[in-house]
Amino acid sequence: MRKRIIKKIFFYIILFLLWEGLVLLKFWPEYIFPSPIKVFKTMIAGLQDLTFLIAIGISLRRILIGYGISILFGGSLGLLMSKFKSIDDTLCGLILGLQTLPSICWLPLSLLWFGLNERAIIFVVIMGALFSITIATDSGIKNVSPLYIKAGRNMGGRRFRLFLYVIIPAALPSIISGLKQGWSFAWRSLMAGELLFVNLGLGYLLMMGRELNDMSQVIAVMLIIALISIFVDKLILGRIELSIRRKWGTG
Repeated sequence: MRKRIIKKIFFYIILFLLWEGLVLLKFWPEYIFPSPIKVFKTMIAGLQDLTFLIAIGISLRRILIGYGISILFGGSLGLLMSKFKSIDDTLCGLILGLQTLPSICWLPLSLLWFGLNERAIIFVVIMGALFSITIATDSGIKNVSPLYIKAGRNMGGRRFRLFLYVIIPAALPSIISGLKQGWSFAWRSLMAGELLFVNLGLGYLLMMGRELNDMSQVIAVMLIIALISIFVDKLILGRIELSIRRKWGTG
């Protein structure tokens, strides 16, 4: 464990030095490619004056609402598709097609339906994460090993109990992978909505940094988004996934 931490620290030190070295070589003007020190100073200033903290709170609220709805409807739809062949035959191709659409494609539709408000952005977040969760849930249940199902039946499991205590737990690794993918898609969708719809949030700060040619702010916001994603993955989704793998003897 200690060696892994040392390796990570060493890696980030090298990355920092490479970044600083590229700045010193002056391939690009500093307003286009700022130094890491300037970026960190911008980040600290934004946290101290609460600008970044307010934007983080607003963006997190939007993504948690949209992502939560995506889990609810995406998981339910995936379960229905895996359980009923008629639903799978009719919806599978449509969902695969809709998943290929970039998140930005949903924005004009959401603006026409909901107007310039919070619901428009949340709708884009939902549509960005929904289909990956649906497909992961559907494929996870369909790909459960027949041995597990036979063993469950031999132990007296029937229908609902077999589905609840055998099939769902066996499909959880695939479902968790879909949730992680959906989380990343939700962030992309959120940024697409906030960049084009002028309102407070991290996407708005990105847009303002671009408008003001303040690349240190742009990179600072990008780092904040990356840190939030890493935090959620390591402390929530990653831990759930590791716990499931250990339980099933694969981690």
